[in-house]
Amino acid sequence: MHKDPALKRLLESQSSQKSLIILASCCSVINKLFDLAPPVLIGLSVDVVVRQENSWVSNLGIKSVYNQIIFLAIASLIIWSAESLFEYLYGILWRNLAQSTQHNLRIKAYSHLQNLELSFFENDSSGRLLSILNEDINQLERFLDHGANQILQLFVTILLVGLAMLFLAPGIAIFAFIPIPIIFFGSINFQKKLAPRYREVRERAGDLASRLGNNISGMLTIKSFTSEDWELERVTYESNLYRKSNKKAIKLSAAFIPLIRFAILFAFLAILIVGGFKSLAGDIEVGTYSFLVFITQRLLWPLTTLGNVLDEYQRSMASTNRVLDLIDRPIKILDGTQRLFANNIKGKINFKNVYFNYPERPKLLKNFNLEISPGDTIGIVGPTGSGKSTLVKLLLRLYPIKQGTIELDGNPIEKFNLTDLRKAIALVSQEVYLFHGSIIDNISYGNNNANLNQIKKAAELSESIEFIESLPEGFNTIVGERGQKLSGGQCQRIALARAILKDAPILILDEATASVDNETEAAIQRSLSKVTSNRTTIVIAHRLSTVKNANKIVVLDKGLIVETGDHESLINKKGIYYDLWKVQAGFVN
Repeated sequence: MHKDPALKRLLESQSSQKSLIILASCCSVINKLFDLAPPVLIGLSVDVVVRQENSWVSNLGIKSVYNQIIFLAIASLIIWSAESLFEYLYGILWRNLAQSTQHNLRIKAYSHLQNLELSFFENDSSGRLLSILNEDINQLERFLDHGANQILQLFVTILLVGLAMLFLAPGIAIFAFIPIPIIFFGSINFQKKLAPRYREVRERAGDLASRLGNNISGMLTIKSFTSEDWELERVTYESNLYRKSNKKAIKLSAAFIPLIRFAILFAFLAILIVGGFKSLAGDIEVGTYSFLVFITQRLLWPLTTLGNVLDEYQRSMASTNRVLDLIDRPIKILDGTQRLFANNIKGKINFKNVYFNYPERPKLLKNFNLEISPGDTIGIVGPTGSGKSTLVKLLLRLYPIKQGTIELDGNPIEKFNLTDLRKAIALVSQEVYLFHGSIIDNISYGNNNANLNQIKKAAELSESIEFIESLPEGFNTIVGERGQKLSGGQCQRIALARAILKDAPILILDEATASVDNETEAAIQRSLSKVTSNRTTIVIAHRLSTVKNANKIVVLDKGLIVETGDHESLINKKGIYYDLWKVQAGFVN
């Protein structure tokens, strides 16, 4: 957890909005100055009625009592108008600040999130991250909308009213100040007790969001395994934990306001009684007594809202810490400075003495070496867990390597601008992800400048144009979230079309034909002979027929290269590749 207070961290993160914060604060202060004027006007009015030509207003040169009343009426009109104007201004400014702050934080957090290594997402839940990006940032927005102004005006009220009371009647004012230290130190104590409870509330909210997100994404599995009741119990359990943590926080915060009310009652009664007796004795003017009675309410009554304001403040600061903790998380994969242009890439890839393991797992790659010549198509095969897909993740710099180097055209990939490096590689992953949108949107993803003819050409090469044109809306068909309106094979062909349209000098197919039938696979193989020309292609497959025509086939086992060669030479060796081929070709009983 970060040691600096959440408010300090928030202000530092929003230094670009310093002028807006100052302007909004000034409008709040000026509004409060005018808001505190009516009790003064009431006191002056009573003073005019009681003392008439000897009133305080007469010192301004207005001797007629009627003119004094008219003067106070005009002053009231001006003050009320100014108060309304600055209330409008601070309302606009604080809300604009709230909107710009939540926008800036959300974009900053999401931008930083995209730069984090892949292992971060594997160790965290999407539901918790969504809770931070949405609910936590919205909680801060709600506080800036109202709470910040309330706290500022509360302090201005205490300062100004306190000074005025000390000036007019210091012997009586002391009674108004007696409860303030009690309330102040009580508030600090409540803050300390509330802060950990609200941290727990935010964590529980993230857990609940994670559970709901996972269940909605896995609804097909839930239904097929008839686990609705079990999942309802788990959601109920998480929701109850969230409710109970909120209940503990509410129980503490709700006790705050009644305690404040009793402290305020003591001060008000003291002013009412002591001030009344002094006014009857002639020690203070009736107008002054009227002012003290009214201003005491204006001084102390806003303190009853302190509980709610502190409650909202603590919630927002708990949320702020979660957002800023995400933004402050170190980026492990640093960007390179050397630019990389696709038209200058030859496509030579070299893994040199590479060591790698996933966090808290044994070494997967040990002194791994592999050279891929420019323009070659290389097949990588092997059992599950042998490290095939890991090579792709390392080449894309989704994970940092532990030791060794990976070179592209003779240069370590760490030197290259990360965006340029990834633009140079088109990937069709075994975990196909289609975005909710049209088929056009998904094929052109990452190449928004592509025209319809280019999109259709990519669809032809991926053998997907036939099924696309058979759909009611054709290329405008909405595929649904994660492509759920299409079959697995159709999704994979759309993903292949997307990679083809990217037209990158390096093409990686990671189980790209795993979900298609044999006929479609054969068609894709024909297309790949055209697509892979003049570019370096890495084909990862379990189905050996997919890599049969590769220039070189690499067989991996437990992170080691155990065999290399073309299809015929590997068959003749009668090693691991030969055994796999016999099984898949149906030669084994």
